[in-house]
Amino acid sequence: MSGVGSEWCQWRLLAASFIGLLVVASLSVSVQSSLKHEATTESKNDQADPNNVIKISSPKSRSGYKHVWPDIKFGWKIVVGAIIGFFGAACGSVGGDGGGGIFLPMLNLIVGFDAKSSIALSRCMITGVAASTFVYNLRQRHPTLDIPIIDYDLALLFQPMLVLGISIGIVFNVIFADWMITILLIVLLIVMSTKAFLKGVESWKKETITKREAARCLELNEEFKFEPESLSNDTTPEKTEEPRKSEVSIMQNIYWKELGLLVAVWAVVLALQIAKIPVAGAVSAYEAIALYKGRRKIASKGDGRTKWRAHQLVLYCACGIMAGVVGGLLGLGGGFILSPLFLELGIHPQVSSATAIFVMTFASSISIVEYYLLKGFPLPYAIYFFAVATIAAIVGQYVVRKLINIFARASIIIFTLSFTIFVSALTLGGVGLAKMIKRIEHKEYMGFDSICSYT
Repeated sequence: MSGVGSEWCQWRLLAASFIGLLVVASLSVSVQSSLKHEATTESKNDQADPNNVIKISSPKSRSGYKHVWPDIKFGWKIVVGAIIGFFGAACGSVGGDGGGGIFLPMLNLIVGFDAKSSIALSRCMITGVAASTFVYNLRQRHPTLDIPIIDYDLALLFQPMLVLGISIGIVFNVIFADWMITILLIVLLIVMSTKAFLKGVESWKKETITKREAARCLELNEEFKFEPESLSNDTTPEKTEEPRKSEVSIMQNIYWKELGLLVAVWAVVLALQIAKIPVAGAVSAYEAIALYKGRRKIASKGDGRTKWRAHQLVLYCACGIMAGVVGGLLGLGGGFILSPLFLELGIHPQVSSATAIFVMTFASSISIVEYYLLKGFPLPYAIYFFAVATIAAIVGQYVVRKLINIFARASIIIFTLSFTIFVSALTLGGVGLAKMIKRIEHKEYMGFDSICSYT
């Protein structure tokens, strides 16, 4: 019980820190907006210097922001970007975080897209990873239980909140300054990477103990092996159970009721953006009440638990919203919060990864539609990187499952998740800090959209 209590304290502290950062950021935005308004008023009285005008032959979004899109041609940038994107998609598919932290710096620094276009294209790649991984997992079963590898009840609890949070995060992305996003990014990614790594070490130790016990039992069975002649003629062999199948047909592995509800949430939230709060809240509330009253249960935990406490369910929903907000704000998929959270709940690593990536399938596809309507990315590039991410995700799933079967260590998934989040913290945090220093040197330390005032 003490371990569970400390675990709850950690997640509460993380949620409180996140809310505190948002409050501070909101106050800073208010002050910054007033200062920016005064600077704009003064600049209207001065004559513009033609030498200071930045000419960018790029599309303009509905908000007036001019995107920087490189020419569509085959070259070393496309090749290197595809290789890095392939690696990020494979790791993101295995860990369950989607790989957005690797896609963003690749698109921005190597291929040459501006920050906002990189975020939009990153969402396209995350959708490719999530969709292909979901299709691949439809035939897979739970590693230890006779149920699908995707926990549909867990997805029903978190997916509506993630969708709602992403919409809020996209709004914050517009109004928050660079330094706010950078600080939030570094803090959260380092914390989640550390938690995932520690969970991986713990899982590795448990797997080592399990393998030693299995080897010891095998040795004992070899010592006390008896000859077949010792059996009497009256003895009848016991009925052996059929081995549990690791793969079944897709039709046997789909829970149509839960999948239908998830698709309904996706369709309704996409069609009725105005009504997204009550719709998403109602579906999560339905699942939370069912879990609270014991009518449904998180079967993938395998502990027979039938009821959940109210404060736990409220915290889970809050974490789902937080994952969506951060995902929409930073251009990530939200899986780097959901996947470690599922691991902390005691979900098997393979189930945690599959369920987190399944939840992201719906959330990412909605954000793609929003970015496309806002003319946030070039369609040819989006199709190309979507295809790269789709193929890489399937390859990553196949290779890692082979490794898990060979070494009998599902902790490989947790270490992959920790590694991906840590690399994301280094790359995204480094890019953000470099931009902050550059703007300080040029006395242009304004908001994330300050470039709009110069174009």
